[in-house]
Amino acid sequence: MENNTTKSRGSLKALFLIPSIIGVILFMIPVKNADGDWTVVVKIIADIISGAIGGFLPLLCVIILTVSAVMCLVALGKPKFIMDSPILKECFACGPIWVVIRVLAAIFVWLTYLGVGSEGTGLVSLITSGDQGGFVLYDLLTTLVIIFVIAAILLPLLLDFGLLEFVGAKLTKVMRPLFKVPGRAAVDCITSWIGDGTLGVMLTCNQYEGGYYTAKEASIIATLFSAVSITFTLVVLDTVGMLDKFGIYYLIVCLVGIVCAIICPYLYPLRNKPNTYLVPGKAAPDTLPEGYKNSTEYGMDLALKRVAQHKGIGEFFASGAKNACSMWFGVLPTVMAVGTVALILANHTPIFAWLGLPFKPLLELLGVPEAGAVASTMIVGFTDMLTPAILIAECASDMARFIVAVVSVTQVLYLSEVGGLILGSKLPLNIWELFVIFLERTIISLLIVCPIAHLLF
Repeated sequence: MENNTTKSRGSLKALFLIPSIIGVILFMIPVKNADGDWTVVVKIIADIISGAIGGFLPLLCVIILTVSAVMCLVALGKPKFIMDSPILKECFACGPIWVVIRVLAAIFVWLTYLGVGSEGTGLVSLITSGDQGGFVLYDLLTTLVIIFVIAAILLPLLLDFGLLEFVGAKLTKVMRPLFKVPGRAAVDCITSWIGDGTLGVMLTCNQYEGGYYTAKEASIIATLFSAVSITFTLVVLDTVGMLDKFGIYYLIVCLVGIVCAIICPYLYPLRNKPNTYLVPGKAAPDTLPEGYKNSTEYGMDLALKRVAQHKGIGEFFASGAKNACSMWFGVLPTVMAVGTVALILANHTPIFAWLGLPFKPLLELLGVPEAGAVASTMIVGFTDMLTPAILIAECASDMARFIVAVVSVTQVLYLSEVGGLILGSKLPLNIWELFVIFLERTIISLLIVCPIAHLLF
C-alpha cells in the first residue's frame, strides 16, 4: 500500500513539475527573438504564426468582430442554443452597453477594412484613418488575435497543474502585507513584466473567474501588476532618442511600479472593491494550516491536490478554447471600438490637452522644463502608450523627454490595449475607475521620476 501511495505521489509530482516548467519557459523566461529583442517564447510563437498568415489576419479580425456583433444581437432574444451552452452564453450574452460596443466595433472594422472614406473627409475618414481605425485593426488587432489564441491555449500550463498553488503558498507572506494580494499574484506580475501586459491580464481574468481572486484582488492585480514588456519600453525610449539611458530608465520604471502597487490599493476605487469571490471556496488560506511544517510542504500539497483534480488532455484543450473564445469575441471588439474612439479624440480634438492643463502647475512645482509640452502628454497616455513619446520626441529638453518616457510606460492602462482588455473582461472595473487609477499612477510616477530626473540631467 505504501509503495502504491509513493508511486501515486511521484506521478502527481511529475504531472506538477513537467507542465509547470514548460509553462514557465513559455511565459516567464526572457529570450531574444530573431531581431535581438527580449521577449518570451509565447510571443515568438505568435509572431511566427502572424508572419506566416499575416495577409489573412485583417480578414480574420473582421470575421471575429462580425460574428461577435451578430451573435450578441441574437443573444438578446435568449435563444435556447445560446443559453444552454456555457461557452456561447459566456461569449455572447451581454448587457445593452456591450451590445452597442460590439456593433460599433463591427461597423468600424468593416469601414476600415474596406477603406471607406480613406481619401475623403468627415467622420468616416476619421474612423478609417491609418492613425485611428487603421492603426487599431492593422497594428493592434492583428497582433492580439494570434497572441490571444496561442496564450489562451497554453495558459493552462501555468493555471491547471499546481504552479500557482505552490507559488502562492511560498510568497503570500510577501505579497499579502505589501500589496494586499495572494502570493500566486507573483506569477501574473512576472508574466506581465517579462512578456506582455495583456498576458498578465488574461491570467488575472482567468483566476478571478475561477474563484481564486476576490473582486478586490483581481482589480488590484490587473491595474497595478500589469506592465509594459521590456521590448516595448525600448521602443518608447528609442522614440524619444534616449536608448543610452535604458539601465537607469528601467530601474525607475520598476521602482514606480512597486510604489504604485503598494499605495493604490489604499485609494479609491480599489479600496472600495468587495472581497467577494465569483466562485466561493477555491482560494487557499493565507496562513499555514495545522499539520504542515513549512510553506514549501503546504505549497506542494496544494499543487498535488490541484493536479489530482485535472481530467487530462481534454480538459486542457477545453480550458484553452474557452479562454480563446472569451478573448476573441469579448475583448477584440472592445479594443476596436474604444481604441478607435479614443484615438480620434486624441488626434483630432484638444480634449486631452485641456485635461492635461491641471498637471502644468504640478510640473512647474517639480521644476520640469517645457512644463506645458509635458502636461499636454499626460492624459493622452490613457488612449495609447506610444503617443506621448511621439508628441514629446521633438522637445529640446532631455529631462522632459525622459520624464514623459517613464510616465507613459508606468501609466499602463491605455484603452487601445490593456485598458480595453480589462473593460472587455469580467473584472469589476468601469472606464471611470480605470481613469481614476490612471491618474493616481500618473501622479505617483511624476513625484518619483521628476526628482530623480533632476539628478540625472
